Amino acid sequence: MSLEELQITAVNGVGEESAKLLAGLGLHTVTDLLEHFPFRYEDYKLRNIVEAAHEERVTISGSVQSEASLRYYGKKKNRLTFRLLSEGVLLTVTFFNRAFLKSKLGPGSEVTVTGKWDAHRLTLTGSELKFGVVEREGDVEPVYHGSGKLTSKALQKMIRSALKQFASEIDEPLPEGIRRRYKLMSKQETIQHLHHPTDPESVKQARRRYVYEELLLFQLRMQAFKQANRNQQGGDSLPVSNEEMATFTQTLPFELTTAQKRSIADIANDIRSPLRMNRLLQGDVGSGKTAVAAACMYGVVRAGAQAALMAPTEILAEQHARSLEEWFAPLGLTVELLAGSVKGKKREERLSRLVQGKIDIVVGTHALIQDDVEFRRLGLVITDEQHRFGVEQRRVLRNKGEHPDVLFMTATPIPRTLAISVFGDMDVSVLDELPAGRKPIETYWARPDMLERVLDFVENELRGGRQAYVICPLIEESDKLDVQNAIDFHEMLASHYEPDFHVGLMHGRLHPTEKDVVMSKFATNEFQVLVSTTVVEVGVNVPNATVMMIYDADRFGLAQLHQLRGRVGRGEAQSYCILLAHPRSEVGKERMRIMTETTDGFVLSERDLELRGPGDFFGAKQSGLPDFKLADVVHDYRTLEVARNDAEALIHSPALYEEREYALLRRHLERAGAFEGTKLD
Repeated sequence: MSLEELQITAVNGVGEESAKLLAGLGLHTVTDLLEHFPFRYEDYKLRNIVEAAHEERVTISGSVQSEASLRYYGKKKNRLTFRLLSEGVLLTVTFFNRAFLKSKLGPGSEVTVTGKWDAHRLTLTGSELKFGVVEREGDVEPVYHGSGKLTSKALQKMIRSALKQFASEIDEPLPEGIRRRYKLMSKQETIQHLHHPTDPESVKQARRRYVYEELLLFQLRMQAFKQANRNQQGGDSLPVSNEEMATFTQTLPFELTTAQKRSIADIANDIRSPLRMNRLLQGDVGSGKTAVAAACMYGVVRAGAQAALMAPTEILAEQHARSLEEWFAPLGLTVELLAGSVKGKKREERLSRLVQGKIDIVVGTHALIQDDVEFRRLGLVITDEQHRFGVEQRRVLRNKGEHPDVLFMTATPIPRTLAISVFGDMDVSVLDELPAGRKPIETYWARPDMLERVLDFVENELRGGRQAYVICPLIEESDKLDVQNAIDFHEMLASHYEPDFHVGLMHGRLHPTEKDVVMSKFATNEFQVLVSTTVVEVGVNVPNATVMMIYDADRFGLAQLHQLRGRVGRGEAQSYCILLAHPRSEVGKERMRIMTETTDGFVLSERDLELRGPGDFFGAKQSGLPDFKLADVVHDYRTLEVARNDAEALIHSPALYEEREYALLRRHLERAGAFEGTKLD
């Protein structure tokens, strides 16, 4: 029986009661216990205080030079201080709530103290004290996350027992060739050094080995699932023609970027393949995803099939339908909208034409996935702003045809580190350049006390015939947050600008038809200013709008601020983004600085990920990130990329399926169910 299956009670000193406590930490087997790693290490190596850095945690020894002073404050709190001579330095040592030490400390006592060193005040705030000059057995002590009765010391004892008993039985999943290539220590050494490091370098090397193994196993699972998905779901091979797609792109009023051409070629190759496409197209705001999607839809239709584009809102669906009709009508393709506003006979007529194949491209909202929507031959499904649809909604649309190819699009630039992790089972195409001639949006950070100057600037743009967005975090007044709300701000701006300029109000509590009316009036310049919550974040296209003013901007994440900024800069005129904020935290200030320094969404997304961490980037529930023990997809992104490349090579290598040294990797994948539909079957 492997250690992964051996119950934790097999460890000497771990009884049924301890096992119950360990189960509360998710530890059930011997492997679980051995891989419950310290979250930090206490360094008890004796130091010369002269060499210690300010605020460093140190262990020093010396002789007590004064009587200990004890002062009480509060009901049960006290502070003990005494003078200590260590390596020729006279310093003050302070302990909190250790009154019992007073009677034991006297001038001339030799002690060893561990604590935080303040080099400016020559004081040490102690956490531990031992009498005499104590050289510990092993200078570095592991500290574990415990729970209740299960203290770090108790876990330390159990893990030491498990290592003594089972270290020689720890399996080695990595083949010798991989370990030799990257100079990785063995799994047994790794576990030993992570629990009982001999020095900082041994911890570093042990962590490097374990992180690589975690990420390789994860990437192997992703690659295996990707392969199995393709093998199980054969696609509908369509003979899309590069010449046909080039015919379409030449009719566009702009030149495609290199990234757009590359993405079209990638998608076309997938559509021609007998394997089903499962690709993510991600690009910054204004990078031209719609043109890429349109070229591929054109190729699919010319190859004899239909295409469907699903958008998260009716406004966005209508916008796509108008753009596609404008491009495709001269080329003889039919484009129709299928959304909530299309009802009665008009809807029935469109459904009939769709199933007969008389509609080439249908654009819609979730109305596309209703039971009565049928296609003659659906070849390509495109989901715009894919993160706004649930997994089930995407699956239903995908199942409308006989294994159509699937393309997901997002304007939220996803950091490469997360794209590799979260979308590891997809192919990813990236639009990482903007069309030529696009003017960068000028971004400024202003304090709230500069509001009058900002409003004057906005008015100047309005008098030039332009329009402006004003974004507020909340809809109505809140006692919990001191945040400007949209309703109050709308009233203030209306009194400021009207009757010269009209101010509209948009927020999430409006009925969809009311939202459409407001947006329509803004799009046709009946409203010159639109006060809104973040509902305008995605998909609204008003080329005449040149100002994006965001109130309490420090309340938003970088990715959201960038999405909002992308609502302007869509016409030929210079556009501006003004961030009104008085951030109190360093993170808030850093967000404002980053926004003014770059308009590159991918740079911003990486910085946002660093500031917020992977769990918060998408929201913990939908992030899809595995719960790694040591690996961190942000800080270990180089290892992640190496692991992905290695996994991709391994999954296509006969060695993984045949050779003995890969047996443990195979077993790991079999347990994860990742080999279903792959070569191993």
